[in-house]
Amino acid sequence: MIRLGLARVHGRSMEPTLRAGDLLVVAHGLRPRRGGLAVVRLPDGTVAVKRATSHGQDGWWVERDNVATGVDSWSVGAIPDHDVVGRVLVRLPRRAVGD
Repeated sequence: MIRLGLARVHGRSMEPTLRAGDLLVVAHGLRPRRGGLAVVRLPDGTVAVKRATSHGQDGWWVERDNVATGVDSWSVGAIPDHDVVGRVLVRLPRRAVGD
């Protein structure tokens, strides 16, 4: 079952695409699209927004947009399907969330 939720961006790993404080609409349970943004659970338990670049036998390869900071599959490997929380559908305009 797919359900919608909100996620707030923390940190700088997805700059310039996303900035800290951005509010995202997430479809929980919806498979990511290659090249699209996904909310994933990293091996240390952190829930993060990453770019889904490919899918293989071990799960999703996810990357950060800001190579200067953050964690992605280059450091932790592929993210298993069961650790993909959902697909990012849209970033809400900052004026709509009071910024």
